[in-house]
Amino acid sequence: MKNLALIPALALAAAMFTGGCSRSANPGTGEGAPVLVAQAVETNLPVEINPPPVGHVMPFSTVTIHSQIQGMISEVHFQEGQEVKKGDLLFTIDPRPAQAALDQARAALERDTAQLEYAKINFAREQKLYDQKLISQDELDTNRASQDALAGTVAADRAAITNALLNLDYCLIRAPIDGRTGSLQAYAGNVVKAPDDVLLTINQIHPIYVGFAVPEHYLPAIKKEMNDKTLKVTATFQNLEGPPPQGELTFVDNSVDMTTGTIQLKATFPNENSALWPGQFVQVTLTLSELADAIIVPSQAVQTGQNGQFVYIVKPDQTVEERPVSIGITYQGATVVQNGLKAGETVVTDGQLRLAPGVKVNIKSSISSTNAP
Repeated sequence: MKNLALIPALALAAAMFTGGCSRSANPGTGEGAPVLVAQAVETNLPVEINPPPVGHVMPFSTVTIHSQIQGMISEVHFQEGQEVKKGDLLFTIDPRPAQAALDQARAALERDTAQLEYAKINFAREQKLYDQKLISQDELDTNRASQDALAGTVAADRAAITNALLNLDYCLIRAPIDGRTGSLQAYAGNVVKAPDDVLLTINQIHPIYVGFAVPEHYLPAIKKEMNDKTLKVTATFQNLEGPPPQGELTFVDNSVDMTTGTIQLKATFPNENSALWPGQFVQVTLTLSELADAIIVPSQAVQTGQNGQFVYIVKPDQTVEERPVSIGITYQGATVVQNGLKAGETVVTDGQLRLAPGVKVNIKSSISSTNAP
């Protein structure tokens, strides 16, 4: 737990430090050591990874658009950077060559079907003659082979029609996913070669991924917490407007990077307002758990002596008591006190060098040269 960190609520932190900089209800008369104080506060605190890792925003999926047939682009149906839905028409390839191939395949089918019908009639006639022993077995077999060959030709014609219909459908290039279009790589009038030429790249950004790495010693805690609940992830960046995007941890890599000693993680964000953008770097906050009813004080209230850590408690008579404490996690100026302190007790946050047990204090709103003798 000593590497984990907490982020107290802003309102709570503000209340703590405002209390530390205000005068008490019964200020001193001017006698006693000048000090600043704050009250110990009880609250629930999220336990997070510290320091926050840097994440990399990645599209949920990326599709590179190619033409499946060769031909000239006759029309482009979108603007660069436009949001598109799955099935939206993007490009039209000149359909005339594909239509001509379809017409030719249909004509060939009609021709070969007629020839097959004639071959069937001829074979039936030859079968009667053979039954009457008027023709040989070889002549009958020859007629049967001719009929079978035409049947195969008709089947090939039907396959050619299917292929021609498919090529005609390929003339209409549609979006395979919901996403945002990138830069246009081919314009109307360009002849594209399938499948070599790239026409467009579409990134799906609703939802979107944020990938990040954490030291491997966090892995047991992450796996344990994931078994019980969904872990929340927050992403922040410079010039962010509004609340930071919220997501969920959805992927833990299957191995630790031996060169860096880190494990790759991935969080999924709904990204409904498009605040996150592919390629962007963000600061990631991964919440592992929550400390319930934690007692916290400003970190500067905790002192270290020969017998361990302690705080100075201001008693009602304006004298101080040295109270040994056991502390927990610390982050952003606040420290969790696990034992030795109750909520509501007043602790000294500045001026401790002048103090000893039983010394009277004068609570100030500010102190200059606090550490002077």
